[in-house]
Amino acid sequence: MPQATYEGTVTVPLADLQPFPGNAKRGDVGTLLASLRRHGQYRSLVVQHVHPPAPEISTDSATHVDAPRRRLVVLAGNHTAQALNLHGAGDCGQPVQDDTGTRPCGVCGNNPAWELTARCELVICDEDTARRINLVDNRSSDLGSYDADALAELLSFLDNDYAGSGYQEADVTRLLAPPPSMEELVDSYRDPEDEDMWPVLRFTVPPEVRDHFYDLTADCLTPGDDTARFQHLLDRVAPTPLGDAV
Repeated sequence: MPQATYEGTVTVPLADLQPFPGNAKRGDVGTLLASLRRHGQYRSLVVQHVHPPAPEISTDSATHVDAPRRRLVVLAGNHTAQALNLHGAGDCGQPVQDDTGTRPCGVCGNNPAWELTARCELVICDEDTARRINLVDNRSSDLGSYDADALAELLSFLDNDYAGSGYQEADVTRLLAPPPSMEELVDSYRDPEDEDMWPVLRFTVPPEVRDHFYDLTADCLTPGDDTARFQHLLDRVAPTPLGDAV
């Protein structure tokens, strides 16, 4: 089957949905739940509808053959489904507060009778297409980037009420704060010294090698400094002393 075929949009009990097996993405379920409570489920889950094969017909009238059940596998929106499950059935007891006042939760409507359901777009596709849909849905957001100025302008319209947006005040502060100037960096961290640009050697040796190194450099004038000990050792074995390089 070369592509997914749209079948329709339906409301499905969450208990009937299967998460995509091996879904590699790890989403922020808490942020999604905050958005759902504020906005409701504004985007459907994309669900693979796997139709069962035709039931077998038994020639033995005494034999009962159960009809195979359909499978509903979430291709896109696995973490939204997790957020709805995290909300749970019934009244969550958390109405939404905004600048217009108080209104019901966008998930349950603060209705004690609300059942765990999700709006789903059902598609028919083969397993290879299902895997590719799941992969690209997760990957496409990773490959995108932001126009910082456009993002800052969008956030400015929220009047410091960032609930349900995925942003917090600290995020906006970092976005709006200009990068420090070179002078400010110097004031905070001082001018770089030549030594700051030198390469760093790090290696691990057995205890006996370390002890042998200390024995060979015992006559170093600054024995408490391993860098000086190393330079002292090089000066002893090099044809031309390197001590002036330090």
